[in-house]
Amino acid sequence: MLDRAARLAINRPRTVLAGALLATILAILFGWSAASHLKSGGFVAPDSESTIASDLLAADFHTGEPNLVLLITDPVSADSTAARAVGAHVVEELRKEPDVSAIESYWDLPPGSPRDVAATLLSTDGKNAIITARVAGDDTDAPVRAERVAEKITGTFDDVTVRAGGFTISFNEMNQQITKDLAIAEAIAIPLTLLLLIWVFGSVVAAVLPVLVGLFAIVSTLAILRALTLVTDVSIFSLNMTSALGLALAIDYSLFIVSRYREELDRGLTPEAAVIRAVQTAGRTVLFSALTVALSLAAMAVFPQYFLKSFAYAGLAVVCAAAIASILVLPAALILLGNKVNAWDIRVWLRRLFKREAPLPQAPEDTLWYRFAVVVMRRAPLVLVAVVIFLLFLGAPFLNANFGSPDDRVNASNAASRQVGDILRSEFDQDVSATAVAILPGYDGDAAGLADYAERLVQVPGVTQVASAAGVYFPDGRIFPAPPGLIGPQGTFLSIGTSIDPFSARGATQIDTLRAVESPAPALFTGAAAINEDALDALGAKLPLAFALLGIATLILLFLFTGSVVLPVKALILNMLSLSAAFGAMVWIFQEGHFSETLDFTATGFLIPTMPILMFCLAFGMSMDYEVFLLSRIREEWLRSGKTTADNTRAVALGLGRTGRIITAAAALMAIVFSAMVTSKISFVQLCGLGMTLTVLADATLIRGILVPALMQLLGRFNWWAPKPLVALHKRIGLEESEESPAHPVGFVDARHRLTT
Repeated sequence: MLDRAARLAINRPRTVLAGALLATILAILFGWSAASHLKSGGFVAPDSESTIASDLLAADFHTGEPNLVLLITDPVSADSTAARAVGAHVVEELRKEPDVSAIESYWDLPPGSPRDVAATLLSTDGKNAIITARVAGDDTDAPVRAERVAEKITGTFDDVTVRAGGFTISFNEMNQQITKDLAIAEAIAIPLTLLLLIWVFGSVVAAVLPVLVGLFAIVSTLAILRALTLVTDVSIFSLNMTSALGLALAIDYSLFIVSRYREELDRGLTPEAAVIRAVQTAGRTVLFSALTVALSLAAMAVFPQYFLKSFAYAGLAVVCAAAIASILVLPAALILLGNKVNAWDIRVWLRRLFKREAPLPQAPEDTLWYRFAVVVMRRAPLVLVAVVIFLLFLGAPFLNANFGSPDDRVNASNAASRQVGDILRSEFDQDVSATAVAILPGYDGDAAGLADYAERLVQVPGVTQVASAAGVYFPDGRIFPAPPGLIGPQGTFLSIGTSIDPFSARGATQIDTLRAVESPAPALFTGAAAINEDALDALGAKLPLAFALLGIATLILLFLFTGSVVLPVKALILNMLSLSAAFGAMVWIFQEGHFSETLDFTATGFLIPTMPILMFCLAFGMSMDYEVFLLSRIREEWLRSGKTTADNTRAVALGLGRTGRIITAAAALMAIVFSAMVTSKISFVQLCGLGMTLTVLADATLIRGILVPALMQLLGRFNWWAPKPLVALHKRIGLEESEESPAHPVGFVDARHRLTT
């Protein structure tokens, strides 16, 4: 396959490039509107109890948890004439909207309403009051509708300010911010990447090629995401992640292909022969890397939340696009460039400017990475223990991780929904967005049974009131008349107020206790705490399957790549260690709040549970990326050797000597791409960007530079062991490098040192 790709690029380079250009134009035209078709939700399981309950509320009772909150602020009092007039106007405008229901206003409370009920809609200082409503629609339609409604009624009127918040406004702001963040991240990453590539290659022409392939991957990503929206729900957050992934991988793969091509040119091959050899060697490595990354991302498809599923689908397509561009399109460009790939070498200009001589050729044994590997392997046991302890220490904070669903606090502090949310949390006795709902579908029992159920619910610690068709119940025994709309032919539901943060440990305990209360008919719960608990349960139920699929697929692929059963197990263990630093940082920084002012985010005391899974799959794939690159060259040296213990040591040192600099450069390039995501105004996008940056840097230095040589030195020849039946199997189906290898001129000496793969 690789030979055919190389020969297609050699025989028809202009056709290949013309096809790539046409594909790019079509991708831009088709994918330009991708962001407007993506959704901002996807954190809940579609078949969970809370989702079913929410759907029943909407379908049977034409209501639901309030997702639009209008905060009305009067500098003197919310009971002023001006505030009442503004409140009445807002309610009137909301009632005109066909997609808005379940409107509840502080100023519309019936006379004699309990003070406790009024307190849920009035701030403790009496200056802020709220109007809540339910906007119909899914994760795409509801935020857009809410924004349209909010534009009509927000602003300042007679010194009374109206601000909009709630989940719909928060998600709409996320949607808009994601698109802005993507443009900013790319504006930062692409120029910095080009500068680093120029430093790595010297040649401006060689440096531009990976960037062009990266741009191809970005526009391909937009088209892929747009195509996926035609058949499934796709998360808006995949726009940033998969674009960054596509850019990082395309540059990474191109770096290895171009480097190997230049090396082969320096060894005296013609451009055609150099392309064939580069695709046979570096291209094979790219192919295996793409497979491992793709399989890592594919593991997310087992989860029910489309937030993760969309990353699986989009990630698979983006990885394929990056690999195809690197293995087919890039070689076609190299054929047309020929030796001009080394043109505009700024190092030559700089040497002329400073009147310095060209550096002498450097053998792999003379490189810093070779000498470093030798030092590490001489002290392998000590180095291994020290680095493992260090990585486990960095990862220790993750043992205290807490998880919760995203709310308005993922947005920047200047976002309207965030400002409203902060006031609701700090100045109201009860956050209306934390209300739990218990639905009794088809309930046709007597009022006494419903009253007993409400009385039991209100005694649960932290519950402030329970509104039911039998009355409104308070913990102190007071009972007030029932509000309308809580019962109908389809059954009844109860609204349960709470003073507890639904995403805290106490919130989880409270919803478990509420669910355990004996009910007169089967009850379904929804609300923030129930949704959060159901999401965690759904993720936890699929985690073993996802990890098993990822581990098995990785073991099989690396066995096909190396012919060893030891190296795949080693790779899995080291990959887990490489993730420890990033996972510890997630908790230490984003849960506990260190550097929150520097990074401009708000620590909520918990992590969004889908993010560690997303990061695990992404980072695992990236770690395997470098593992494949390094093992590829070590294996080349091992196969040429006499296969003794000493040969194993030399093969490891030579492999690191030949790849150490380029892996470091590739990691730096990838770190630039992912670190640009830290500029995002969405906190969990920042989390993923910083976590991926730390993982890539730790993997390229501590893991590949220290732990791999140390462990492979201790294992010796056992690195390459496999049972005899598997050895025979590998000979039959192992994905081996092509035997065809263009011969090098006899006696040729390298003209200058080049990066190698």
